[in-house]
Amino acid sequence: MKTSLDTVLQAVEAYQDTILAAERHIWKNPESGYKEWKTHAYLKARYEELGYTVTEAGNIPGFWMDIDTGRPGPRIAVFGELDSLIVPTHPECDPETGAVHACGHHCQSAALLGVAAALKAPGALDNLSGFVRLIAVPAEELIELGFRKQLKEQGVIRYFGGKQEFMARGVLDNVDIAIIIHTTNSPGLHCNAGSNGCVIKEATFMGVSSHAGGSPHRGVNALYAANCGMQAANCVRETFPDADHIRFHPIITKGGDAVNAIPDRVVTESYLRASSMEAIARENLKVNRAFAGGAAAMGAQVHLWDHHGYAPLMHDPNLKELVRQVGVEVLGEEQVKFSNTWGTGCTDMGDVSCVMPALHPEIGGATGPDHSKDYYITDPVTACVGSAKVQAAILVRLLENEGAEAKRILSEGRQDYPTIPEYLAQIDALCMDKQAVVYDEGRGAWLTF
Repeated sequence: MKTSLDTVLQAVEAYQDTILAAERHIWKNPESGYKEWKTHAYLKARYEELGYTVTEAGNIPGFWMDIDTGRPGPRIAVFGELDSLIVPTHPECDPETGAVHACGHHCQSAALLGVAAALKAPGALDNLSGFVRLIAVPAEELIELGFRKQLKEQGVIRYFGGKQEFMARGVLDNVDIAIIIHTTNSPGLHCNAGSNGCVIKEATFMGVSSHAGGSPHRGVNALYAANCGMQAANCVRETFPDADHIRFHPIITKGGDAVNAIPDRVVTESYLRASSMEAIARENLKVNRAFAGGAAAMGAQVHLWDHHGYAPLMHDPNLKELVRQVGVEVLGEEQVKFSNTWGTGCTDMGDVSCVMPALHPEIGGATGPDHSKDYYITDPVTACVGSAKVQAAILVRLLENEGAEAKRILSEGRQDYPTIPEYLAQIDALCMDKQAVVYDEGRGAWLTF
């Protein structure tokens, strides 16, 4: 007898041309986070052609579709990310914006379309219990922070990451488990133990402008203050515990205005990444102290702006084992390469993993380093069709037999925060926006944090 798993796998294959056409279309029309309106419109039309009712986010790109089996049970979310990177040196980037899908998010969107098609097949929902929400989500790449700060100031968004924003908008209310499969440049289906989270940092060093040749003694060099601050931060790197996987990588985005004028405003930007929220807070304090000390050493001022980036991603071990078994079932043992290593990149799927069992494995199909000018999809069948098969099969295994596996994962899972509002309140409390040095004439400088 034909099973639900047979049905969905065959349905994905039947829609292969549609899936691959979506991959090519989105690749050729890349858009960065919170700007994905063309991608939104294209995919919305494809889902409506499949017979779905699409609920749109409204003032930002992104939408979701619901599938109710008609029987009570767990509620599963599956994500596909809409946004591209900015890599102006990529040969196939948008010549005006530099946007290009050099991390494979377009494959996720194509795969999600395949999952949607499979779940519409006759018999696909037989023996399944519960509910599936398919979510086309914007803005995973944490880039163009100036643009996102403007959106936040205008009240359009609360959070820089699309999944966080959707959490705040209620899109994940009553969802129990979440999955996404990312594209990678290594063959097979991969999954590790998890990956880093991060805090976003902007430090604006302020000095006094003066003629660089004629009267440098009348100025306060903001660039030197920034250099002192970054050097001090580099000096504390050896205190970063190896087990916390700390990464700190500042850049200078504004270094002065004219070579013959002492710079009076210099801006640095960075992330501080770590494997736990506690480690992020602890090591970030060291960096802020170093920046403030560098400014004070030069008699300059520094404005520190910290904002929650992404939480560490903690893969649920029971969900991971179920997905490993599904991968073997669909792709074969030799194609499944799970490990307990730790990743040092970041994703807003980490925020989702704080409030529900979640998994973020990767599947091959790409070549070239991630986020580089050499990144291409060379095996779209694996990256898109293979991904759709695995995700559809995961849904079947989670929701078959009255949702027994999903219920087991939920009963044994442990999340850091019991509710989404409690989690969002916690990350709101991590933000900082303040002058870091106060001068008391005749007595010296004081740090304000």
